[in-house]
Amino acid sequence: MSTEASVRARLVAAGVDLVLREGQSAVSLREIARRAGVSHGAPRRYFPTHVDLLSAIAREGFADLAARVEQTLRAAGPDPRARLIALGRTYLDFAAAHRGMFELMFRHDLLATGRLQLRETSLPLFAVLADLVAQVRRPTDAPAPVLAGALWANLHGIAQLWAWGSLPLATGATDDDALLHAALDAHLGPAPD
Repeated sequence: MSTEASVRARLVAAGVDLVLREGQSAVSLREIARRAGVSHGAPRRYFPTHVDLLSAIAREGFADLAARVEQTLRAAGPDPRARLIALGRTYLDFAAAHRGMFELMFRHDLLATGRLQLRETSLPLFAVLADLVAQVRRPTDAPAPVLAGALWANLHGIAQLWAWGSLPLATGATDDDALLHAALDAHLGPAPD
C-alpha cells in the first residue's frame, strides 16, 4: 500500500472509530487527524473537502451494513418474505447499535452532493430490498422499486422514531419487532397462511 493510500485509510479508519464511539457530532478534521497520528492539515491533502472525508466514512458504514445484510440473507433461507423480515431486522438492529454511523450514512448533504462512491455503496443495498419486494408483491401493488422505497422509508422511520423514544411512548411497545412486521404487512399484505 502506498504512503498516500495508507494515510487515507488511517484517516477513514480513525473517522469510523470516532463516529462509532462518539457519534457523528464529534467528527472534526482535527480530531480525525489526531487519532490517525497525522498533522491537522493532512486530511485536506487527502480529501479535498470535509464532506469528501465524511462520505468515505459513511461508505464504510454502508459496506458494513451491506455485509451484515448479505450474511443475514444467507442464513434466512429461500422464502422471500422471511428474507425481507431478516433484512428489516438487520437494518433496525444496525440503526440501534451504530446510531452515529446510521445518522452519518443518511445525511442529506452527503447523499445529495453527487458523491458517486457513496451512491455506489448504497444503491446496491436498495436493489437487494427491491428484488425481495418484487418476489413478494401482489400484482395490484405499486412497482417493486416504488414499494421497496415506501417500505425502506417506513423502516427508516421506525429506526429514527424508536431511537428518539417516540414509538415506545406512543405505542407502548417494548421492542420494535411488532412494528417491523406491521410495516411489512402494511406494504405487502399479510403473510399467506
